[in-house]
Order: sequence, then C-alpha cells, then structure tokens
Amino acid sequence: PDPSPSWSGWCWLISDGRASDLRAEMNRIFGKKKDVAPPPSLTDASGRIDSRVQAMDEKIAKLDLELRKYKEQLKKAKGPTAANIKRRAMETLKRKKMYEQQRDQMAGQAFNIEQTSFAIDSIKDTQTTVAAMKDAAKTLKAETKKLNIDQIEDTQDDLQDMMEDMNEINDMMGRAYGMPDEVDEADLDAELACLEDELEGLEEGETEAAPSYLQPAGMPVEPSAVPAGAPAADAAAEADGVDAFGLPVAPAAQSS
Repeated sequence: PDPSPSWSGWCWLISDGRASDLRAEMNRIFGKKKDVAPPPSLTDASGRIDSRVQAMDEKIAKLDLELRKYKEQLKKAKGPTAANIKRRAMETLKRKKMYEQQRDQMAGQAFNIEQTSFAIDSIKDTQTTVAAMKDAAKTLKAETKKLNIDQIEDTQDDLQDMMEDMNEINDMMGRAYGMPDEVDEADLDAELACLEDELEGLEEGETEAAPSYLQPAGMPVEPSAVPAGAPAADAAAEADGVDAFGLPVAPAAQSS
C-alpha cells in the first residue's frame, strides 16, 4: 500500500493548520533539499591568503635564525662536525627557498584578488554613476518640457527691439538744438586757430597796459623840497636859501 496520505489526509493537514507536519511529510516523500553553503567572497579569500603569507614569513624568519647559528658554528667546527653542520645548513636553506617560492605564489594570488576586487568596485561605482545619470536625465527632460523655446526666442527678440528703441530715444534726447547737421572739421580748426591768436593778443595788451600797482616794485623816489604845485618864484627863493616869505630855509630842507 502507498504510505503517502490520501487526498483527504492532505486536506485535513492543511485545514488543521499543521504546516510543520505538512512540510515534514513533503520532505519525507520528495526529499529535503540540502543547504548549500554560500560561495567564499573575495574578502574571505584575501584574508586567508594574507594569513598564510604571514605564516610563511614567520617560518622564513626562523630559518634565517637557524642559518645564522649554523654560520657561527661553521667558523669554529672542523672535520666531520663541520660537514654535518654544513649539511643541516643546506637542508635549512632548501626549506627556506621552498617557503619563499610558496610565499611569492601566494603574494601573486593576493595581488590578483585585489585587482579583481578593485574591478568589481569599479563596476559597482560605474553602475551607480549610470543610474544617477539616468535619473538626472529624466529630471532634466521633465524640467525642459516646462520651457517653451518659441516663447524664449520671442522674449529675446522683444528685449532686443526695446533696447534699440531706448538707444534711439537716447540719441534723440541728446541732440543739441540750433546746431547744423554737418560741420566741416577744417573750418573748425581754422576758427580755433584764430581764437588762439586773439587770446594771445589780449594777453600781451593786458601785460603792457597793466596799472602801476601791478608793475614790479622798484627803489623809492627821493622827495623834492619843492612841492609839485609850488610857483617858480618860490623855487627860486628856496634856491637862495630863503623861503617865499624871506625866512631862511631849515638846514635839513636846505641840505636836501
């Protein structure tokens, strides 16, 4: 007889809510799927290799100490003892070379793992950058739809027209009234030269006819004993040593 439960038994297990029993019965009939361990990551592999490289370095360091010890012993040993020490030193040196070779191989593996990890990180960064650029492109496209290129062009044309109108208005407001439209530059140069000549003539005339208080100061003039408005008779009397009234002239006045 079939050991599996009938359809009514399955329905009873389901309706009773015994999901654990149902799962156990299914595993008994079809077999249970084995749990598969997750694959090792690059970080785990790199950590294991680094630990092995460190262990190799420690072994190589111990062999170096042994080789130094054998070298010191060879300086003092002779005969069969020296040959025995030399043999052990050669074996130690062979093991050191083997460890160094293994260490170099593991170092190469560690380098490859680091390169692979760097490549994976670069790919992830690239994916993040591409996703951000796609989102930015969507945003830019949505914002661009809010603008109307025709309206922008019309606005620029209107601004240019208004600037031209303002320049024309400024030119009109800056015009001088009563000025001829066209003036010959040669006539202006000739008129300017004549004006300079006239200004030079005026400056020379002002210098010649300058008043006495603007003339340079000189030595004071000796005053005359005879007033400027005195008659000639008075002058003759003073020349004789007496004044107009017949009185002798003062010595200071006479000496002057």
